[in-house]
Amino acid sequence: MAFLNDGTTRIACAQLTLRVGDPVANRAAAREAIEHAAEAGAKVVVLPELSNSGYVFRDAAEASSLAEPLDGPTVTGWIALARRHRLIVVGGLCERDEDGLIRNSAVLVDPQGLRAVYRKAHLFGDEHQFFVPGAELPPVIDTSVGRIGLLVCYDQEFPEWVRTLALGGADLLCVPVNWPLFPRPAGERPGEVIRVQANAAINRMFVAVCDRSASLAERDVPWTGGSVVVDLDGYPVAGPATETGDELLLADCALATARDKRLGEHNDVLADRRPELYRSIIGSVKDSAKEEAR
Repeated sequence: MAFLNDGTTRIACAQLTLRVGDPVANRAAAREAIEHAAEAGAKVVVLPELSNSGYVFRDAAEASSLAEPLDGPTVTGWIALARRHRLIVVGGLCERDEDGLIRNSAVLVDPQGLRAVYRKAHLFGDEHQFFVPGAELPPVIDTSVGRIGLLVCYDQEFPEWVRTLALGGADLLCVPVNWPLFPRPAGERPGEVIRVQANAAINRMFVAVCDRSASLAERDVPWTGGSVVVDLDGYPVAGPATETGDELLLADCALATARDKRLGEHNDVLADRRPELYRSIIGSVKDSAKEEAR
């Protein structure tokens, strides 16, 4: 495994300024960030959601015009960088899949090439106008640094979806996001960051979330700029990002420790689960729904 001398792996979140409809500039920004992360010793680099296209589309036609296949310039460029610097890149992609459907996707590439693609299952806001949601469980990929799981933005706000990655053995969850800015009380962290911390703690796995820069609104949509890396106890080890512009967060994480799910001598966050009770609750909810529908 690609460890630093102390047994940790350096994780980078590259918070970028993206521009809708300018894939050439967006690819250049991602390339520069990956180069800087490599110079800083990172072995995993996480990029924002829809890194190639930007987010706030005028209509479905614009989203379609900016979508790329997996062998397009964005992913092939990331693969070239992964090979040159011997690292892993996780990034968000406006994808045209093999059936011509437009997807909000995340890919993982490493020196071997394209290792995994995940299509966002939980679409946010008006994303249904532009994307077809994914219908497959998120992947967990064995890599040179450990087991990495993938989600995209709103996916990680569904605890049962995140739990599938913990059950699949993920040491690190990487999440490209574009978080719109929502009001919050003075001095409080974004609610999205709090939910990331909760997911990390209840599953005892590292989580790296890469947001886009808050420096530039996109068609009047402001951004949070809340990139963060959280440890398996739920505490940030890098971020949340404080700069409004581009920022490279770096965190050295002992990823193998995420395989120990114990809480002290008597508890284990996975072994203590009671699936038989959860199934009965789901059954009761379904029965209630049937009764209401009559």
